[in-house]
Amino acid sequence: MATVLSVSGSPSAASRTARLLRHLDARLTARGHEVIPLDVRTLPAEALLGGDFGHPAVREATALFERADGVVIGTPVYKAAYSGLLKSLLDLLPQYALAGRTVLPLATGGSTAHVLAVDYALRPVLASMGAEHITPGWFVLDKHLATAPDGTLDIEPETARHLERVVDGFATALERSTLLAVG
Repeated sequence: MATVLSVSGSPSAASRTARLLRHLDARLTARGHEVIPLDVRTLPAEALLGGDFGHPAVREATALFERADGVVIGTPVYKAAYSGLLKSLLDLLPQYALAGRTVLPLATGGSTAHVLAVDYALRPVLASMGAEHITPGWFVLDKHLATAPDGTLDIEPETARHLERVVDGFATALERSTLLAVG
């Protein structure tokens, strides 16, 4: 089917955002898509903060965006916007790195005061980068995500239903755009 790049913009190694993305990656894989996870926190800080476009890790991340048919962008919300770590990566990508791609924006946060961050902070930057189709995103409260003793993610049932609908909508849009590109 399609190749999906699943990007976590969380700086935390124990991130609920990254766990949520890996959970959703499994749903996309079950639909037949190849999913490539990218945790921005694993890229060298000196390359991100120094704006080193030529750094091998930055070039490799850029190549992953070029290879992807669709991109899922997940970020924790800090101060009503997406993470600075995610911004550092997006700033190093080519201006139209998302051109021709279907994109799903997701965010996690501790308060409903940040729920509009998906539409008012993240969506505009994704559109400015040329995303062909930005599907409806979703904001998940941290309290609706818990790590089970076995390391898997427990999602509050109503939130899980909403996420399934959002991810399935993204997958359907991605499949349509992939078929149109082939046809």
